[in-house]
Amino acid sequence: MQFPERIISLVPSQTELLYDLGLDREVVGITKFCVHPEIWFRSKTRIGGTKTLHLDQIKALQPDLIIANKEENTREQIEALQTFTTVYVSDILNIPDALHMIRSIGTLTGKTKVADKMAESISTRLNLLKKLNSAPKRVAYLIWKDPFMAAGKDTFIHDMLKTAGWNNVFEDQARYPETTIEDIRQRYPEVVLLSSEPYPFGEKHLKELQAALPETQLLLVDGEMFSWYGSRMLKAADYIAQIISKMNTGD
Repeated sequence: MQFPERIISLVPSQTELLYDLGLDREVVGITKFCVHPEIWFRSKTRIGGTKTLHLDQIKALQPDLIIANKEENTREQIEALQTFTTVYVSDILNIPDALHMIRSIGTLTGKTKVADKMAESISTRLNLLKKLNSAPKRVAYLIWKDPFMAAGKDTFIHDMLKTAGWNNVFEDQARYPETTIEDIRQRYPEVVLLSSEPYPFGEKHLKELQAALPETQLLLVDGEMFSWYGSRMLKAADYIAQIISKMNTGD
């Protein structure tokens, strides 16, 4: 079997995965949002944003495999790319989907053993989280402001929250519902997690929300650890374990 020699990644988390699978020479293009690893961000050809791809530039790079994602990229642009090369499109709603994607990309790129080992390690580490979380909290995970938006069911973030042993107060809502402070208050979350992406919540927002939700614990969290469904998941388990510890101690 001949493996691809010129790969373009259209998804930040999958770009990092390609790097961790050992595919350096093969990757010829990435998006402007593919910030990890930094050495690739500085040295690889950037072919636009995840939803604003430069199709002519991509075609000129003569890729024999493009790595895309159903949610991150637009259907129209993916269909245009499929007219001249092979496009692998992932659709990630939960952790099993992510592990399947890792193994599939490993098979496509000749890195089966590395990918299988990675997927097994991720699964083992994440499965240990519930054992740490002896007193599960009611949690809201906010991804946006003006309007506030939360992670609901049918999202990878929701599955990460569930795997950590938390109860998502927005699990009755699909995808990323808009919400308000009053709605959040009425759902009685014990903890509100403020993500660093896609909206960059910071200390200022934490203080503002704390004033509105004085009985609720608020924590700023690294969004990549909850939403990047590639090799970043290797680091996510330890990171989330630290969040569980903060919740339990009230820090």
